Amino acid sequence: MPSPARVALLGYGLAGSAFHAPLIATTPGLRLAAIVTGSEERRARAVLDHPGATLLGAADEVWAKADDFDLVVVAAPNRAHVPLASAALEAGLPVVVDKPLAPTAGEGGALVEMARERGLILTVFQNRRWDGDFLTVRGLLEREALGQVFRFESRFERWRPELAGGWRERPAAEEAGGLLFDLGSHLVDQALQLFGPVQSVYAELGVRRPGAEVDDDVFVALEHTSGVDSHLWMSAVAAQRGLRFRVLGERGAYTKQGLDVQEEALRAGLTPGGPGWGEEPKEQWGRLGVDGDLREVPTETGSYGAFYEGVSASLQRGAPPPVDPSEAVAVLDVLEAARSSHEERRS
Repeated sequence: MPSPARVALLGYGLAGSAFHAPLIATTPGLRLAAIVTGSEERRARAVLDHPGATLLGAADEVWAKADDFDLVVVAAPNRAHVPLASAALEAGLPVVVDKPLAPTAGEGGALVEMARERGLILTVFQNRRWDGDFLTVRGLLEREALGQVFRFESRFERWRPELAGGWRERPAAEEAGGLLFDLGSHLVDQALQLFGPVQSVYAELGVRRPGAEVDDDVFVALEHTSGVDSHLWMSAVAAQRGLRFRVLGERGAYTKQGLDVQEEALRAGLTPGGPGWGEEPKEQWGRLGVDGDLREVPTETGSYGAFYEGVSASLQRGAPPPVDPSEAVAVLDVLEAARSSHEERRS
């Protein structure tokens, strides 16, 4: 393989332009060689953002020149994840797929098996594993700072009362739209990473905004086989946000407000890995202890770039992928169970 590895990015919407392209471009061992988009407006923006990348109008142009690339990154709408990832694997190319891996666990599992049969890397962009606050929680658990944990509460809440349009708000199953599959892909993945597999799922999927056709206000409760209960909230209609994290243990609790700073920085066009990247201001640090005896806990530095550093290591040295795709299928299993729970009004 040439060094750096040549990357073809499929899609230049929010995911492609604000997340994947900047992270690829700043990762040693990777080179953003091509960007695929059929939008003239996005092509013009991509030329300015990444003048060294070739602009292509369709993914078929990548498959026709598969020998010119070493990795495909799928940052297209959810409905295109499976067909584009399948085509990349058929062309003999390793693949990164934005979350969720697929609209269903069955389709996701088929992709994993396809990659295994071909001996190709398949991994999923679960970037929230590298949120600073999540890394902080993981560190506290590893140090047993809370004692035995019995409840994990986690929220992604926003105030977006007006519909924005676009594919995420379309009700067709193949779109995998709505907050459960969008933010839920992150929250469930984090819970599974911390506390392992689940034995029961309960969910409430609300549709609150006038004219909305997909869930925009969701609660999911997971009972882990480890004995921990995870309570997860995601909302587009939270006029006042709840705690980002509340972790309750036998010796104390950890509470945290605010979101990881990296998404805002990426949307603002800041360079990943630059000075102060991923560092959270002290006023947003969480607190550990019991009421009346609390101490601030510095938030660990977040690093979405670690994902693509892991991808580079997989390509160049054969290291395991940064996210095992079977773990992304496990997330889809939980999301499907959550939808069934809501529809059937049962755990």
